[in-house]
Amino acid sequence: MSALEELRAALGGIVDTNAGSLESARADRSGHAAAGHPIAVVHAETVEHVQQTMRIATATRTPVVVRGAGTGLAGAANAGAGEVVLSTLRMTAVREIRPDDLLAVVEPGILNADLNDILREHGLWWAPDPASRAISTVGGNIATGAGGLLCAKYGVVRDAVLGVDLVLADGRLLRLGHRSVKGVTGLDLTSLVIGSEGTLGVVVGATLKLRRLVVGTTCTITASFPGVGAAAAASAAVTAAGIQPAIMELMDAASLAAVHAFLALPAPPEGAAQLTIQTDGPAAVVEAEAIAQILRGLGGQTALSDDPEAGERLLAIRRSMHPAMATLGTTLIEDVSVPRSAMPAMFDEIARIEQAYGMSIPTVAHAGDGNLHPNFIFQGAEAPAHVWAAADELFRAAIALGGTLTGEHGIGTLKQRWLADELGEDQWELQRRITRAFDPLGILNPGKVFPVDA
Repeated sequence: MSALEELRAALGGIVDTNAGSLESARADRSGHAAAGHPIAVVHAETVEHVQQTMRIATATRTPVVVRGAGTGLAGAANAGAGEVVLSTLRMTAVREIRPDDLLAVVEPGILNADLNDILREHGLWWAPDPASRAISTVGGNIATGAGGLLCAKYGVVRDAVLGVDLVLADGRLLRLGHRSVKGVTGLDLTSLVIGSEGTLGVVVGATLKLRRLVVGTTCTITASFPGVGAAAAASAAVTAAGIQPAIMELMDAASLAAVHAFLALPAPPEGAAQLTIQTDGPAAVVEAEAIAQILRGLGGQTALSDDPEAGERLLAIRRSMHPAMATLGTTLIEDVSVPRSAMPAMFDEIARIEQAYGMSIPTVAHAGDGNLHPNFIFQGAEAPAHVWAAADELFRAAIALGGTLTGEHGIGTLKQRWLADELGEDQWELQRRITRAFDPLGILNPGKVFPVDA
């Protein structure tokens, strides 16, 4: 029997060959789509469904692409001809919540926002907060090593996962990590899986490290500057002062203007860039006042509020960045990180690239941790050559400043050609060998992160 016939015989109605399902599984939110259409989408509902799928895939040598909500931005979950999509979107259970141990055990398909709605009833929360929290899954966060708005104070996904349940390519189930606060037995395979983009196995469960809800006031500061360089320098000054806000987001003039237009808000001053900063906890008011003083001293037009609803309205401007960009055309949303002190220099490099290529590159940044998201806007389905040439310069500039190709989106399909430039040949080959140890047949997400013929 063919792989499709075996899947149907074993799994029945959860094997989906509807044309619309196959078409949507070709692409994520990066603007990139795989060539051809996958064989089927398996809508796994249990761990056993995942194991059966992987056993059949191994027996028939069929490539498998694991997929959650499809909100990725690197082409890592896009499936094409000859591949089976293994969707974990229906695996949404919260298996356990332990307020005494500050942990929860969840399935990979639950959305970040839905999880925190459930945890709030127990006085708890899970800190990772991508701007896409309402539509991104915990499993997808783990696969990409996601970050988000709260990273500078509360860490990234890697800091908030104690263990994962992982189905290997041959269907075996591993339980990695631990439930205790400390645990250093053997190699840290949990951290290895986080950010591996579906190349090592299928995450079917996660033991998450929780926090108690933050007590105290939340203060929001907005500061407008005459240009992005001044705003970046101001964010670096806040960091240098030793103050750790929960959120510090920067929007350059092009991104700020686009979002204001999208939300039908009054246009910002021409050329203005904006910092949006939140402090939380018992010291929130004192910290906010100290930050506002720093920003005013550097020329920022600053406003401060301790109204939580007003704060969320201000953050909604930042969270609307992606849909605002979509109104301008197809968007290649990039993701470089640099040391926080190098943020002004990175914005200078972006300005240089804009001038050299005659294009606008609207950019937002998680300024608290040096993670920038430059947006390349174009028309059509695939990015043209001049966009990739400009992106090439952007990536090399970030690496030259001591940074990295990706802070949270991952390598996927779109960045693999630059991976060896950052890692070096020896580390690149070592990482490739590790993927082969987990997946000797090369059937898990082939062509993502590393080329198929590597």
